[in-house]
Order: sequence, then structure tokens, then C-alpha cells
Amino acid sequence: MPKLHTYTVTPTLPVRLAALRELAYNLRWSWDHATRELFLELGGQDLWEETDRNPARLLGLVSQSRLDTLASDSGFLSRLDSAQNSLHEYLERPSEWPSDLTVAYFSAEFGIAECLPIYSGGLGVLAGDHLKAASDLALPLVAVGFLYQRGYFRQALNADGWQVENYPVTDFYSLPITPTEHIVEVEFPGRKVAALVWKAQVGRIPLYLLDTNLEQNNEADRHIVGNLYGGDNETRIQQELILGIGGVRALDALGIAPDVCHMNEGHSAFLALERIRQLMAARNLSFEAAAQAAAASHLFTTHTPVPAGFDLFPEELMRRYFGDYAGQLGLSFTGLMERGLHPHGEPGKFNMAVLAFRHARRINGVSKLHGEVSRKMAASVWDEFPLDEVPIGSVTNGIHTETFLSAEMAALQKTYPDPAQIPDAELWAVRSVRREKLVEWAREHAVSKCQKRGASDREVDVAAEMLRPDILTIGFARRFATYKRGDLFLKDIERLRRMVNHAERPVQFVFAGKAHPKDDAGKELIRRIVHATRDEGLRGKVVFLEDYDMNMARYLVQGVDVWLNNPRRPMEASGTSGMKVIPNGGLNFSVLDGWWAEAYEPSVGWAIGRGEDYEDLAYQDHIEALDIYETLESEIAPLFYERDASGLPVRWLAKVKASMSKLSPIYATSRMVREYAETYYVPAAAHAARLSEGDFALTHELVAWKKRLRDNWSAVSVASVTPGSEHLAAGERSEIVVEVQLGASLGPGDVSVQLYAGPIDTDRNLHEAQKFLLEPTDSLGDGLWRYIGALPSARSGRLGYGVRVLPAHPDAILPQELPLITWEE
Repeated sequence: MPKLHTYTVTPTLPVRLAALRELAYNLRWSWDHATRELFLELGGQDLWEETDRNPARLLGLVSQSRLDTLASDSGFLSRLDSAQNSLHEYLERPSEWPSDLTVAYFSAEFGIAECLPIYSGGLGVLAGDHLKAASDLALPLVAVGFLYQRGYFRQALNADGWQVENYPVTDFYSLPITPTEHIVEVEFPGRKVAALVWKAQVGRIPLYLLDTNLEQNNEADRHIVGNLYGGDNETRIQQELILGIGGVRALDALGIAPDVCHMNEGHSAFLALERIRQLMAARNLSFEAAAQAAAASHLFTTHTPVPAGFDLFPEELMRRYFGDYAGQLGLSFTGLMERGLHPHGEPGKFNMAVLAFRHARRINGVSKLHGEVSRKMAASVWDEFPLDEVPIGSVTNGIHTETFLSAEMAALQKTYPDPAQIPDAELWAVRSVRREKLVEWAREHAVSKCQKRGASDREVDVAAEMLRPDILTIGFARRFATYKRGDLFLKDIERLRRMVNHAERPVQFVFAGKAHPKDDAGKELIRRIVHATRDEGLRGKVVFLEDYDMNMARYLVQGVDVWLNNPRRPMEASGTSGMKVIPNGGLNFSVLDGWWAEAYEPSVGWAIGRGEDYEDLAYQDHIEALDIYETLESEIAPLFYERDASGLPVRWLAKVKASMSKLSPIYATSRMVREYAETYYVPAAAHAARLSEGDFALTHELVAWKKRLRDNWSAVSVASVTPGSEHLAAGERSEIVVEVQLGASLGPGDVSVQLYAGPIDTDRNLHEAQKFLLEPTDSLGDGLWRYIGALPSARSGRLGYGVRVLPAHPDAILPQELPLITWEE
């Protein structure tokens, strides 16, 4: 066709309604009820739903006559002014954080609102909630991600219940985002790939999104950022080059120099190499010095509970994309490959998590249990260290409460800030209203999907009458992966039939979720559930809702009474979906995995199992399915249907209030982001600043110190140990004397000599061990030093200890950056 010229048309807003554009293009509306209600009033329910609840698109579809009418509607104008004033007050609140702090948060997906389709599930929604909480806390943070042309798929089910994926093309110019004038380039084999930087404003937080669908790119490169998690391994490395390297360059182009870079999963880990390259070029640093300085400001958060979850790239692919780049780092290609090789992993495979481990001084999992699992996964990287000293911490995930809280419950909690003080009748009224709204919405949604699929009249009729608003409602919605065991409740169909058809205590189930497009086993789980919903005894009482997204999630978490979660422990890193029911007055019924392993107590919900780990997975499924049935039948349903004289489930509501009071403040991103800031961001920024002072003097000192330690560590040994008494009274002092050989080049200031002591089990293994420092007393000549300390005797029982020597430096983060250790042999 002839040359294509493009232009953009925007609606003509009356001057008095100009504030609508400001409100539409700040995504704070996604968690501010008053602003959302304003746009709903502007366009009406039908248009609001038709536009996927997108105010920016809505403004382009509302008729000019409607706009002109509202421009003279005093009531609407008053509400508009109130919303605008609220936004301005929100944006202008002072910040409590250091004025010179800037954090850059990198993620492959962000779930902000369903109209911005750049998320697939929990990781993305968590990232979106992170930005919203950072905005609420006035934390100086910017974010970097992708602007996918097709995003993640929309789910449909065929007549057999098999998942079918559709990828609608997104019109960027109808989204609440704006293009900047900045285009960055990333070197690919034989060419450069350009990416336009777009901006989404999330409250106070700018989110910069990279788009490769540009004229100057070739046809294939335009679609690098086509689908979220789409394509093959080469597409994945291309995307991660754009995110990590292109993302850093985008911040440079915008004049943003972050003090801390937070990698949300390993997809952005190439940013470490780019920041090193830039430091080398700008400050004439060696690779070692630049790596030392950059890593101090990097935080890596891992969400995966299995090594297979980390991206691996074969050597041939890495050579194609990094053969020239290695030279810019002053490394051979082999030297660059070593930055991402797992010491005991698959030979020749570059591991993005290992790259992040080696170039981030701070690493964390996303729940306490996941921190333990992550330490086990990474133990071979620090293979001589006790498991509890593998340097991976944890920050348990949370949810952005306001995003998922119903308007009715928000109003109730505004009146009664302490959930324990909410009158039972008012709490139950809100719960009943939200269950009714869930049922009404689910029926409309299911009917619409049936009609689009060309279903029979009978199927449409069943969809129109499915579920009841007065029945105990169990929700289950998440990604359908086999370890999440979405079909576990189907183990005994006859028992399930009796449960849903119980004359006095009936139960109904609502299921939703997507399987990864390449996960046929996950699709089969969905198919099994869909077939079960057609069982005559379960029809209309066990339902599966197609095309799970954030809008459906809100209806579910606001309307269900119980959230069911039954992953195979310990495969759930955190699992935030169940947190979303808590402030809405729902209760959790879950395996003790992820966040529920630390949150559960009998007053706030129910547990499946008691935290057991099984080797026989079929036996585990059998036992835990029985536990689900038994708990539902004997505890959950009886408690829900137990009513007082006024018809209120008083003991059920007591459990709801306990859950809201005890759990809501903890499992919220307000706590989570504050914990990240205080534990990681602020210390990392301060440490990185120290390393850069005086033309990176401390950095050079640390690089030289680490080289000296590595070069001379082979000379270090525990020469002798004079043990203390074998029998001590509690609190009694018993001296221990240790002689340590440090060699000619090291001294006591370079090392820490410790007792690693604690109780021992019957197999003579230490557990709950602690470290106790020994003090150097004198030199014995020829590099031999005497150290003295005391055996710990505060607790009684059978105890044991080992003697060890580790590097020590006040400005090094150990053992992350120097994993050396020598034990007494």
C-alpha cells in the first residue's frame, strides 16, 4: 500500500471537564472508588464494561452532547472537583524517605488494571500492587517494564472444556498511557533494535514501558515485545535484553539515575551487566571495581520455588547476543559466561538467577517458607555454608488492600476502623450483598460466554440460574499448574454431590484461572473441572468462569465466603490471592504453604494438613482431599449455617473479625513495601554511596582486599583446638583456645574466627545453631594466631560446635560477595 501516515484524535472536553483527562491518565483511579464511580457515571455501566473499565478510552466514546450536559451539571462538577482535589492532595503529600533516594523497580509484567494488559497473573499483580503501595507511602520509586502489543492471552473454552487462547491486539493510544519522546537502542546480532519509552502514571509512581513495534525495526524485531511470555528461547533472551539493558538506557535517557535497582525475578538481570558497563565507561573503572560498586545497589527478589523456574540460555545463544558485549566489559566471552554458570548446574547453560545472585548484594524470597526453599535451591552456590547462612532473606508478599476492597466494605471500615467493633448485623449485610453481586455478575458473565460459543439453550439456561446468593460459597482462582492441584476436590465425586446438595448446609464452588498456553497438563485440569460442572448432581453448584482477570478477581475475593488453596507444599512461593479475601470478610482454607504457613492459626481460618511433606504424591493427594471434605462437612459448613435468634452466624463472624484484625495489616503491600524500603532500599543506597565516595576509593580497596583474600585463602587453616569442658552447668564459663594459621599475607583484621554452636540431634547434626566470635590474643609467629572464647552454656542439653574461619570486612556484604570459609578438619 502507499506510505501510511498516522494521526491521533482525542475528544474535545469542555473546559469545565478538563480535569477528567488528568484523572483518567493517573491510574490511581484503579484503587480510588470515588474516581471510578465518576467515570462510571460519565459513561454508564454498559460503556464502562465495553471499554474494559478504561477511562481513557471511555473519554473518546462518550458523546459530545453528554459531555456538554455534564459540564453544567452542578452535582457532577462537585464530585469532579472533589476527585481532582483528592488526587492533588494525594500527590503532594510529603515524603518521609531520604530526599536523595531513587529506587528503580524492574519487572516483566505489571498488573495495575485490567485495561492495561501487561500482566498474566500473580507476579504481575504483585508488581502492580508494589507500585501502588510505594505511591501511598510516597516512596521515591520508578518502574520499568514492557508495553506488550498483544499481552497475555484471553481465555475461551471450546465445547469440550479445552482452553483456547486468543491474543487481541492492543491499541496503545486508547490506553491511559502517554508516549515520551525517548527511543533507546539495544545491540542485537548485526543490528540495533529500537524501543520507544511510554509512561503510565501510577499515583505518584512513573511506570516506563518499552515498545519495540517501531518502523525502524525489522518485522521480526517489532514483535519482540508482542506476547507476554510468548515465543521460544531466543524470543525470551531478546525480551530480557530489552528489559535489562534497554530499561537501564531508558532511565538514562529520562535523566533518572537510580540509587537502587530492584529486580523482580530474573527477567531483568542483564541490567547488572549494563550498569557495570556504564560505570566502567563513565568512571574508568575495571570490571571488578564496577561490579563491586554496582552490586551494592542491586536487590534480587525470586518468586520461583523450583530451579526449573529460572531462565537458562545455551552458550551458542549467549555467544550470538553477547559475543561483542563481553569485550565492552573487558571480559572474554568465557569470562562473561562464568557470571551466570551454576557451579553444579547444567553445563554451558547461562542461568539468569545465578547472574542475579552474583551481582546483587541483597536477595530475598517472598515468604518465610519460600526463603527456606530458596536457600536450599541456592545452597550449592554457597556450598560450604550451613543452610541457614545461605544469604537469602525473605519479605512476605502482601496485597494492595484498596485495589481489592469492595466499596461496601470500605465504607463499613471507614465507620469502624477496628474490625472487631463492626456490628455483626452490618458486617453480615455487606457480606450478603457482595455474595449476591458475585452471583449476579457470574451469571451474566457465563451467559455471555455461552452465547459467544454458540452453546445450547439448555446450557444458557443453566448459566442464567447457576449459583445461589444465600449459600456458603467457596472460591478457587489461580494459574492452573499441576502443582496447584485444581482438581483435588474431585477425588470423591459422590461425596462432593452430597455436599453441594445437602438439605441444610449446601456448599457451592466457583473456579477460575488460566493454564499457560504450552502447559497441556494444566489445560487438562481445567477440562476435568469443566466436565465435572456438567455432572447432573453438580450442575449450577460447581462452576468454572472463563477468562480470569483482575475484574473477575475483584468480584470473587469480595463475594466468596471461603478461599480454597491446595498446592503441593512447598511449591507455593507465596500465593497472594487468598490475602485478598481477608479485608473483604472472607476466610482462608489452605495447605500450610507460602504465606498461609506463617499466618495460620485456628482463630482466623482453616488448614489442610499440618505442614507435612510427602514422598508419595498420590498418597498425599488422597489424604489431603479427605481432609478438605472432612473439614468442609464437619467444621466450615456447620459454622457458616449456625445462626442465632436474629439469623446471624455469630461465631462465623467472630472468625471473620479475627481474620480481618490480625491479618489485614500484615499481609498488605503497605507493610511489604515499607519492609523492602527499610530492610533493603535505604541500606543499599547508603552502602552504594559509600562505595562511590572519593572517586570510588572504598570500592578499589574492597576489590584489592577480596583479591588478596582469594589469592591467599588456601593458606588459612584451623591448626588446633583446645576444647573446653565436656560437662558444664548452665551459665558456667569454659574457655576454648584455637590456633589459626592465616599465612604471611593475612591478619586478624581480615578474618572472623567463630564457634558455630547449638543443639545436636541423634545423628550428630547441628540445628538452630548460632555463631560466637573468638577474640585474637597474640601472634605465635609464622602466620599463626591464638584465639580465645567461651563455650555457649545458656541452654541445657546435648550441644555441639564447629570452629571456622571466614573473611571479615566492615564494608563488605558477606558471604554474598566472598563465599570463602574454612572449617576445622
